[in-house]
Amino acid sequence: MESKELLTDAKQRLQDVLMAISWRELARTYFGKSSSWLYHKLDGIKSDGTPGGGFTEAERLQLKEALEDLSRRLNTAASKL
Repeated sequence: MESKELLTDAKQRLQDVLMAISWRELARTYFGKSSSWLYHKLDGIKSDGTPGGGFTEAERLQLKEALEDLSRRLNTAASKL
């Protein structure tokens, strides 16, 4: 993916975990943004509801790191059981 290209199919790529994650908390904790901002990004639409939005390369990397952090936290919690 080139630096100017937007990731517009994140929702499809994350289909397996969409219902297992609090996207509201993820948006707030890892991006400092609202849930609607994140939902628009996941749906590949702009904030005004029109097509053509998505994650920039920096946002994609930030989302990747957020999911990796959640994975580590889940593994730590599971190991305590």
